[in-house]
Amino acid sequence: MTVDFSRDKPIYTQLVEKICGDIIRGNRRLGDKMPSVREYALEVGVNVNTVQRVYKELEQMELTETKRGQGTYITNDRNKVDHLREQMKEKIVEQFFHSIEEFGFTKKEIMEQLQKQGEENK
Repeated sequence: MTVDFSRDKPIYTQLVEKICGDIIRGNRRLGDKMPSVREYALEVGVNVNTVQRVYKELEQMELTETKRGQGTYITNDRNKVDHLREQMKEKIVEQFFHSIEEFGFTKKEIMEQLQKQGEENK
């Protein structure tokens, strides 16, 4: 399964975000073993060096840990995953508001629309 990558962001960043999303959604659970670098590179259709950078980034974020000779594992620390979830939520909302302000909408207009949309989706 290769991934369709966007041209506006580095591939490694997109893969980090994909894995973070998988962790937040529970598709990758606490303590799960990650595929080897080579396996994941083949799975997503990228260079091994790109995946090594992805795994290094995830480890710096303290979302994974590498055990010598055993592989890379998702953290067992629920607090780190909860923190990641909050960070991602904040980032998405910031990007959303930045985008709408570029079109000239006010926050008030958007909040009213969000409330209206929420009521329609009940």
